[in-house]
Amino acid sequence: MVTDPIANMVCSIKNAIAAGHDRVEFPASKLKASICRVLKDEGYIRSFKIIAKEKNDIKIKVLFKESALVGFERISTPGLRVYNSYTEFPRVLSGLGISVISTSLGVISSREAKRKKVGGELICNVW
Repeated sequence: MVTDPIANMVCSIKNAIAAGHDRVEFPASKLKASICRVLKDEGYIRSFKIIAKEKNDIKIKVLFKESALVGFERISTPGLRVYNSYTEFPRVLSGLGISVISTSLGVISSREAKRKKVGGELICNVW
């Protein structure tokens, strides 16, 4: 049993990057699909697809771009949630990276959250 499925996804992606793989699969959820959508919109991954396998096991397949995704870090955990207003979002790698934010408008990047002036929970940082 996984207690933090988002951290499991982050670990799977980090391990795939370190091993030089161009794709990774992990169990799917709506939140993970939303995070992958933000990564695709920001240009960190080439594509993602929710694929069905046997016994109702749904997986997400992520295809990476060449060296676009360098680092991935989980910020908010089930034991310590981190919330910020749009003025307090951290600058990831001096502005080269983004934060993925869960807001009342859905899961969006920190750049979009600053534009729309909404705060929320910091899910992870990507660079």
